[in-house]
Amino acid sequence: MTSASTRTAKVERTTKETSIAVSVDLDGTGAFDISTGVGFFDHMLEQLSRHSLIDMDIKAKGDLHIDDHHTVEDTGIAIGQAIARALGDRRGINRYASLDLAMDETLTRAALDVSGRPFLIWQVQFSAPKIGAFDTELVREFFQALAQNAGITLHVSNLCGANNHHIAETCFKAVARTLRTAIEADPRQKGVIPSTKGSLNG
Repeated sequence: MTSASTRTAKVERTTKETSIAVSVDLDGTGAFDISTGVGFFDHMLEQLSRHSLIDMDIKAKGDLHIDDHHTVEDTGIAIGQAIARALGDRRGINRYASLDLAMDETLTRAALDVSGRPFLIWQVQFSAPKIGAFDTELVREFFQALAQNAGITLHVSNLCGANNHHIAETCFKAVARTLRTAIEADPRQKGVIPSTKGSLNG
């Protein structure tokens, strides 16, 4: 990372199924260098980085001869862990954010709480099992892994849409935009953990 930000982290995760290296800078410009071997997934992760303004370097090698599942899920785990490490005790952040994001005929809502308590509510349906060669069910699997390991409560609801590519892309963009707002510094509570219990780590 070239940024002077202190909110950076690196995670390396290796199993019998995948080998993944992730670096993040929460105070970046949305620069990315992403290679997972899954083209559509790379495109979605680029949206996540660009619209959250989190610099991301992601390199993943997985058992794609079986399917994309392990690569997508484990990448979500690693990104979530990196974000959690970079956030530290979550001091001084906005914490909450929500957004309705439009793209052509599609509208998707995302709301999140960077609470330290992971939870996913997923109200998104796809009309086909695949987008190109990519399994649409893996979109949820990615966000489940991300929310669980970043320690965020995440709600994603697709309100309207016909094109499955658009539906998936609005999910990534809406989460990116809400994440960007939630992890930004709140100038009115600089250095303060935004919780009456004094902790945002569980």
